[in-house]
Amino acid sequence: MKNDRGRVSIVKYRTCYEDTDAGGVVYYANYLRYMERGRNQYLRELGRSIREYQDAGILFIVVEVNVKYRSPAGLDDDLVIETWIEDGKRSSVIFGQTVKREGEDNVLVEGRVRVACIGANMRPRRLPEELSKFRSS
Repeated sequence: MKNDRGRVSIVKYRTCYEDTDAGGVVYYANYLRYMERGRNQYLRELGRSIREYQDAGILFIVVEVNVKYRSPAGLDDDLVIETWIEDGKRSSVIFGQTVKREGEDNVLVEGRVRVACIGANMRPRRLPEELSKFRSS
């Protein structure tokens, strides 16, 4: 699933009681939150925080999500969220992401998230320069 572009961002997170359902398993929607943290960190590692993008009039909105749940995480698990860019267009980018338990190779959850770049006027705008190098067309 990973491409050959090289950059992979890593975020670590220990699950809390609030992350789990009545069975002690991480509630499925929480993985979307974990992946959001991964994408935020990825952008920060490129040189700007989400706040700095917003201050520059650049907003990012999720327009498509595909998630495959392979195995559950539970209470007090140490998770590793990996994030990379798979592809980009003029005004959107596709992030690939996985969630694993720290120290394990098995993927618990994998996802692809298309994020569109818009301006303060809510209209599409070109990707910032640091993301435009991932464009395939």
